[in-house]
Amino acid sequence: MTKKGLLIVVSGPSGVGKGTVLKEFMNDPDLKLSYSVSMTTREKRPGEVDGINYYFVTKEEFEKVRDEGGLLEWTEFVGNYYGTPLAGVEKLRNEGRNVLLEIEVNGCRQVKEKVPDALTIFIVPPSMKELEKRIRGRKTEPEEIVQQRLAKAEKELESTGNYRYVVCNDDVKLAADIIRVIIRHHMERDF
Repeated sequence: MTKKGLLIVVSGPSGVGKGTVLKEFMNDPDLKLSYSVSMTTREKRPGEVDGINYYFVTKEEFEKVRDEGGLLEWTEFVGNYYGTPLAGVEKLRNEGRNVLLEIEVNGCRQVKEKVPDALTIFIVPPSMKELEKRIRGRKTEPEEIVQQRLAKAEKELESTGNYRYVVCNDDVKLAADIIRVIIRHHMERDF
């Protein structure tokens, strides 16, 4: 019988570099990681691919899946829905894969209610000044959205106590190595 995979939740403010850190170890075969692709109603950014970065759907499609209980977690932010399809996560975990969710703090709360043994990791920036620099450096959003993201980040940083681990992304490779060690530790244990 295959040991059920871990459910790993990684959160952090927009612009903290979650995606960059995760790319450092996502393809490590020893970690048996599968990335959970979230569903969203927001528009695709340049270079994003449907089914890889997100499942891009209409509001009506999202609400139907949500209302039928098909989401592990969901939220609304700046007028768009984001959520994690439940069936895909459970299928991967039952195959022994460790499923990684890159979600925000309210989503993590929802996941912990449904999966109390989820491994939760919060990535923090070295400073708010550095976070603002990273968000502005993307040049993908108008000033109003940048301000909303910064305000949300300050609020999210107050939630670090709800996570089992907090990792600072001051150095991408170091942050990735720390998370790699955390995952390996939990793979070797039976909690």
